[in-house]
Amino acid sequence: MKPIISQAIIGRLALYFRLFKSLYEDGVQVISSEDIGKKLDITPVQIRKDLAVFGQFGMKGVGYYTSELVSQIGNILGLNNRWNMAIVGVGHLGGALANYKNFETNGFKLTALFDKDTRIIGSYVHGIQVSDVRNLKSIMTNRNIQIGIITVPAPEAQGVANLLVESGVKGIWNFAPTKINVPSEIPLVNEDLAMDLSTLSYHISRE
Repeated sequence: MKPIISQAIIGRLALYFRLFKSLYEDGVQVISSEDIGKKLDITPVQIRKDLAVFGQFGMKGVGYYTSELVSQIGNILGLNNRWNMAIVGVGHLGGALANYKNFETNGFKLTALFDKDTRIIGSYVHGIQVSDVRNLKSIMTNRNIQIGIITVPAPEAQGVANLLVESGVKGIWNFAPTKINVPSEIPLVNEDLAMDLSTLSYHISRE
């Protein structure tokens, strides 16, 4: 049985990966847990605990080799794979995500765009033609797309999620401001921009 890893650890692993990749690209070969902690505002003890969950990394008295950590953490997070993605809903948010340049450098390839608006269908965003959402299942299957991104209005989100599940998608990233239900075996990540802004507003108001 695979160990259950908390979302907090997974979130910190993503931070470590981004830092190590940046350091490696800048020519930094070794870094200590103390220096990692200073850059990420995480205690060295926590860093060592997080990494120890997945095995033995680094050398005592030397530090962590950035090339090793980029490879190992990338493998843990599945970033050494190439994940094909599709965006459903090519409005302002969907279009902005489609033009985000760092997806591919992290192992994610945008492969398809879908919408129901006849004014948008057939147009191109970031070099990808927008397809009719009615053709979603066949296109998702033919292009071997594993991740679906939902950027449609809230009332349409569940229907889109159902289509994605029926197409065999492996995971869903939901930006629609509503709760959606998917089978338990389908990983679901929700992004609630209004909620995040409300949280920020609360903290600002408390100052």
